[in-house]
Formats: sequence, C-alpha cells, structure tokens
Amino acid sequence: MQPLTSAMTTLKKSLLAALKSFLRGRSFLQALLAFWISPKALKENHVNGTTYPSRTIEDFLKEAERLFLGPIDEDGLRRYSLNLKSQFRERLHSHAECMLPSFNHLLPTGRERGQYLALDVGGSTLRVALVELRGREETGRESEIVRMVSFKITPEVKKLEGMSFFDWMATRIYEVIHKDISPTQDTIPLGLAWSFPVEQVSLGGGLLLGMGKGFLATNGLLGQDLGEIIKFACKKQGLNVQLEAIVNDSTATLLSQAYVHASTRFGLILGTGTNIAVHLPVSAFSRTKYGKRPESWFESARHVIVNTELGMFGKDILPLTRWDELLNASHPRPGFQPLEHLLSGFYLGEICRLAIVEAVETAGLLGGELPPSLEAPYSLDTEILSRIEADTTPTLEKAISHFTTHHPCTTPPTISDITAIRTLASFISRRSAALLAASVFSLWELRHETEAELDAALPKPSPSNDSAVVLPSLSVEEEIKEGEASTKVAFNGSVIEHYPEYLSTCQRYLDGLVSHSKNPGSIDLVPAMESSILGAAVALACATDA
Repeated sequence: MQPLTSAMTTLKKSLLAALKSFLRGRSFLQALLAFWISPKALKENHVNGTTYPSRTIEDFLKEAERLFLGPIDEDGLRRYSLNLKSQFRERLHSHAECMLPSFNHLLPTGRERGQYLALDVGGSTLRVALVELRGREETGRESEIVRMVSFKITPEVKKLEGMSFFDWMATRIYEVIHKDISPTQDTIPLGLAWSFPVEQVSLGGGLLLGMGKGFLATNGLLGQDLGEIIKFACKKQGLNVQLEAIVNDSTATLLSQAYVHASTRFGLILGTGTNIAVHLPVSAFSRTKYGKRPESWFESARHVIVNTELGMFGKDILPLTRWDELLNASHPRPGFQPLEHLLSGFYLGEICRLAIVEAVETAGLLGGELPPSLEAPYSLDTEILSRIEADTTPTLEKAISHFTTHHPCTTPPTISDITAIRTLASFISRRSAALLAASVFSLWELRHETEAELDAALPKPSPSNDSAVVLPSLSVEEEIKEGEASTKVAFNGSVIEHYPEYLSTCQRYLDGLVSHSKNPGSIDLVPAMESSILGAAVALACATDA
C-alpha cells in the first residue's frame, strides 16, 4: 500500500505542476511527461553549481527581501554607517587610491562675476562653453551657459594618437570662441572638467595618465603636463590659452552648487559609476597623503576638496547576498570596488539578472525558461529595471513590453512574472539608495568630527592687558556654520536623477540617519544640472579671482 500511496502523491504533484505549465502555454502532455519522468525536479534544482530546493516564487521573493533589505533596517544601517565612517577615517592616513586630497581648496564666495571658458571632456563628448557667473544674490539666474557646442568623440577621433587628438580639441575650441577673442587679450584662462585619470601637480597642472575607453591620445604623451599639451595645441590655432583649473566630475558637481548654495559641501555622482567629493579640513589628513606640493599651498589652504573614490570602500562590512558574491567572483578585479557593485547603475541590472536566473531555475519564474538573451553576463541593463519599476499600472503593459522587446521569451511572460521581476528590482534599488544615504551620512559625520578637531587645535585668544574678558574663539568656518542648518549635497547622474523613487528613497533614509545623530542640522540632496561645465567655470573663477 505504501508504494501506491507514494506514487499517487507524486502523480498529484506532477498534475499540479503540469497544470501550471499548461496555463503558461506548454502542452499539458509535455509538462506531465517532464515532471513524471523526473519528479526530482519538483524538489531541487542546480544553479551555478549549487543545489537549491524548489519553491514558489512567493517564497523566493520573501527570501530575497530578507537578504537585500533585512540588513538595512534602521539599526543595521546605523551600524553599517559607523563601520563605514571608521574606514573613511582610517584612509585619511593611508591608501594611495582613495580619500585623495585635490589641489582645489577654494570654495566660491558667490561674488565671482564674469564670463569664463570651460571645457568638459568625457568618454563620448567634448563640450566647449562660455559661462557667465552673475553672483549668488541673482537668485535663479546665478550662472548661465551663454553658449555651448558639443562635439561627438567618434571612434575615429578616439583613434587619433598623441598630439593629433589635442589638435582636434584645439580646432573645436577655436571654432567656438574665435569671435569672442579680444585683440588686446593676452591669455585666455581655461577651466577643464577631465573625466580621465590624471596625476594633478597643481590646481591647473596634471600629468597625463592612460585614458582607457579606447583612446589613443596618450600615445607618446604619458607623464607630460596636460596644461602644456593643450596650450601647445591651441597655439597652433592662434589661441593663447592657460589651463588654470582641472576638476573631476564629483568636484565639479560640488563647486557648481557651492556657487549657488553656500552650505554645499558634497558633490555626488550616481550613474553608471559612483563617487563623492567632500570638503574637509587639511589637518584631517596625514601629510603623506598630499604627496609633493609646495609649502605655499599649505600656507593658503585651510580646507581641501577630497576625491573619496567611494566605490572602493565597504570591504568586509557590506551586507552581501549570494548574488553579490557571484558578481564579485566573476569580476575581473574581485574586491576592488565593493561598494560600487551595490550602488552604481553598471551593476544593479547584473545583480537582478543573477537573481532572475536562480528564480527561473528554482521557482518557475518565466515558465522555468530563461530568455536566451539573459544568459550572458551584464545583459540586463539597469535602464530596463528603471522602466519596469516606473510602470505602476495593474496590467504592467509597458513593463512587459520593455522586457520582452529587449529579452524575447519562448513563452510570453505573465503579469505575475513581471511583478516578481519588478519586486526584485525594487529590493535592489532600495538597498542601493539606503547604502548611498549611509555613505553621505558617514561623510557628513566625519566632516563634523574633523571640523571640531580643527577648532580644538586652534590657539585660543588670551585676555589683553587692559581687559579681563576672554573673547570667544571663532570657528574657521564661522560664517558658513551660522547658516549651516542644512548641508547641501549636490548630485548628478542618471540613476539618482531618473530611476523611479530613488532620490526620495535616499533622502528618506538620510533623514532617518540624521534624526539619530548628535550633530545638529540636516542633509538635503539638491540637483546640479550641467555640473561639469558649470563646475569647471566656477573652479576657474576661484583660481583667477583668488
């Protein structure tokens, strides 16, 4: 009787499973034979060499929610932010690749005025612009791009070797500004947002390093001064330019909004990649972190803009899921940028893809059949997740269309399938927003602490001979701190700007963290449009008006 009972139980399970497959479009007979021949498929599956029990998609999503969001509940996120702050503080004194003090130590006063020539050189575009700064009191029209021309950096341009690339740049600069040149103007100061590695040796000088991304411009020019290269190329066009300021994207973002909001102390980038620039006291760093720079720089600099290289943090403290670990294990540089993997747009889609692969194999997502286009790593773009999350209608018609257009399925996905993928995407994007909030908060706390340490180290005034009254010591940033009820974080990038609910979610997590802090004030995320061009212009204004 026992064997018969067991057989009947197996048959019942097979019929139920076959019926589910039938409803998804497979023939009832095909499904029944598949499960009858291999009833073990009802109990377990193998994914990436690991055996997982079969379960419902609801059970899979419950586990995914626990793994992605469990560690970032209120207490968990606060604990993580404390650990991250310790890593930030430790690397103020060590590590040659992150927490890098720049040569930029001047924030705009908001009184800089005039027209400035700014360049933005990125991976696919050169932009040449004339920017007018009118002053902080001109509310709503503090700065304006008077004229800007964009030039596509085509594959052919990328192949230009050595000076040929910079000659191409100089020709484009001439095309834009030659009508604006005054015959009596000796030199044309220039601000540059440079999206490639450079070893900065002064505010306007940097040694050229490999550009990557298919560029051949550094051939024969590695280690030469970028400012001198640009000056030489422009000279051929009859332009006497002088590179006065070089900034990266996060520094440019900070400066562009610091001109408008005096309390801006952070520049945040979150798109394909991520980074944060922060304004910290010079005294917070070990002298060795500054490399070789003239003593005059230290005499004039009390604070400095710092390139954190945020993505390199988080080792051994991040709450990793098995999908994060799979991504890291297959990465060309495992462990190099732990936090980048969990934050940036380049990786969010891949984390979701890895989870989908497991859900297909173990929970019958998409009828148990993975679309062939999703078999390749990094084949699920974060933009697709963004569009799926943006569809909040009951039918998910747009979400289904976006998914199937890019990833055709043998069996059309159901509303339940896309709902499950949308839910997975929401876990991943929410975790990213929470961890980004913790990153900003940790740096905000570090800034408070290092400012307090600087104030404590300053000599206190002693009473004069004719007075017994001790005047209170003034903070080095007294004017700023008086208005620092809110610290502004300028942001730029496709994920934080366009991913549905990302910005509001990040701000909500930030508010929660700040509410438990002993430090006063709040943190507000503010958009920085055209930040590379405007930031380069502001950096130039600070350099030439100093």
